[in-house]
Amino acid sequence: MIFRAASICAALLAGFWASSAAAVECRNASYDGNRYTICEVDAGREELRLFLRAENGKPYGHFTPIEAELAKAGKSLAFATNAGMYHADRSPVGLYVEDGQQEMRLIPNAGPGNFGLLPNGVFCINDSRADVIETLKFRDLGTTCRDATQSGPMLVIDGELHPRFLPGSTSYYVRNGVGTSADGQRAVFVISRNAVTFHQFGSLFRDHLKLPNALYFDGNISRLHAPELGRSDAGFAMGPVVGVVE
Repeated sequence: MIFRAASICAALLAGFWASSAAAVECRNASYDGNRYTICEVDAGREELRLFLRAENGKPYGHFTPIEAELAKAGKSLAFATNAGMYHADRSPVGLYVEDGQQEMRLIPNAGPGNFGLLPNGVFCINDSRADVIETLKFRDLGTTCRDATQSGPMLVIDGELHPRFLPGSTSYYVRNGVGTSADGQRAVFVISRNAVTFHQFGSLFRDHLKLPNALYFDGNISRLHAPELGRSDAGFAMGPVVGVVE
């Protein structure tokens, strides 16, 4: 009887830890001849949030300072990636909200560079879900977010690729972005492991990951922190960062 009870307890604990581990999963994968790292987050269960400035008001810039600050509270960074474009001083180009506090307003108009390649969008995080929403729709609905970062272009808009993406494009870069499910429970972050076009990258989210909306974060500065894979990229200083806190 004691042995049986202990076995049941062990099985329950194993199930609990398996369930916990399944909430954030990173894996390397290939699709249509390209290589990617894909990290899936259960937005309804995980503490998904944005990071920009340390307690002294200066931008973190890298994953290590974020980890150090979280460690003071007995927490850790389970996953992170850069989350939107920024100016030379690392301030956000578009809308940025962190823990309910807005630092930069929404930019609805077209402009230079990838950010201004409309339609662009907003990655919106609330306590029980996360959503990628096209910018004008976001504005017109009066959407509120606990955390939000605006970037562009949109990769997938309501199941369709961005209209400016061409199959024959010769613009190849390492790219990263995020896609979300219709119910807001599944947030999937992807960074390419080789240079890809926008069309290839958007097709991954739409056709392979089956996500109705996806948003581009950035190109050459793309970085990933995924301890599960033994990876924490160094390099150019980043602006906004999105991560999962444990």
